[in-house]
Amino acid sequence: QVQLVESGGGLVQAGGSLKLSCAASGRTLSGYAMGWFRQAPGKEREFVATISWHGADTDYADSVKGRFTISRDNARNTVYLQMNSLKPEDTAVYYCAARIGGSIATTKRTYTYWGQGTQVTVSS
Repeated sequence: QVQLVESGGGLVQAGGSLKLSCAASGRTLSGYAMGWFRQAPGKEREFVATISWHGADTDYADSVKGRFTISRDNARNTVYLQMNSLKPEDTAVYYCAARIGGSIATTKRTYTYWGQGTQVTVSS
């Protein structure tokens, strides 16, 4: 069993930056690919970014490419999402998720473990 806890959310003005963290406990994350997803009010949860277990492979939603960066520190059992040039449309609850198997994936149903989420609000 893997427990995931997100942190780092908050209120920021458009154009600003935030760095989200996802700390894992229960098991080492080194064998898991990780993902970040987000859900805005009234919308489906959508893919944001994913990283392979070794960190060499990443993928991003088109809407965040060039602005967001996913990274991981397996020694610290933590995954990060650096978010720059934030826009009001980035406002959502952000969730991290762990996927059994080390390869990246953009489909939420392939992720087994989920955190409780952290709110990100971008004001215009």
